[in-house]
Amino acid sequence: MKVRQLNNLSKNRVNIVMEDGFSFVLYKGELRLYKVFEGSDIPEDSYLEIMTKVLPKRAKLRAMNLLKVRPYTEKGLRDKLKDGGYPNSVIDEAISYVASYHYIDDVRYAQEYIYTYQDRKNRKQLSYALTTKGVSKEIIEEVLNQRYDESSNDYEGDQIRSFLRKKGYFDREFDYKERCKLLAALCRKGYSIEQVRKVMGAEAVDDVM
Repeated sequence: MKVRQLNNLSKNRVNIVMEDGFSFVLYKGELRLYKVFEGSDIPEDSYLEIMTKVLPKRAKLRAMNLLKVRPYTEKGLRDKLKDGGYPNSVIDEAISYVASYHYIDDVRYAQEYIYTYQDRKNRKQLSYALTTKGVSKEIIEEVLNQRYDESSNDYEGDQIRSFLRKKGYFDREFDYKERCKLLAALCRKGYSIEQVRKVMGAEAVDDVM
């Protein structure tokens, strides 16, 4: 395996680019240990040791340290390890390791996120936020359905009431144009017409449809 290029990432870390374009990161002390330099051939046994022992051990430790700070979805943790220069095969091994101890669990992550933010975000907003964090649509739907079925509280209705209360909707009569603005604002937030009807009143909403 011939080394094409070495790129310094920091005072101690170097990105090694192989002849075929494959790359990984080592510390400078490891470069000396494995005699890695531009144009050199890494012996097969040394390369195997780097890929199956050195990097996996480091990636697992990195993953564990990241998870000590805050929870991650599988995608979020993969992205962090990728940013660290770890090859995909090494990332897979690190992910499997932490997942085996349930340190990452997208179902649990979604459950905790929804429990934390359901009073501030509606179902559509929760779904979008979890999607951007890499949680699958299947898991999101499953957890949302479970959470809303288990809860007797009308969270989204309360959110709509809170919005309308701040606008003074319950304190005076709103004209057609004002109701249109309120309806449009609530729909942009992801609430359905049916949800708004329940709170604003069917007649008031029907007038602007």
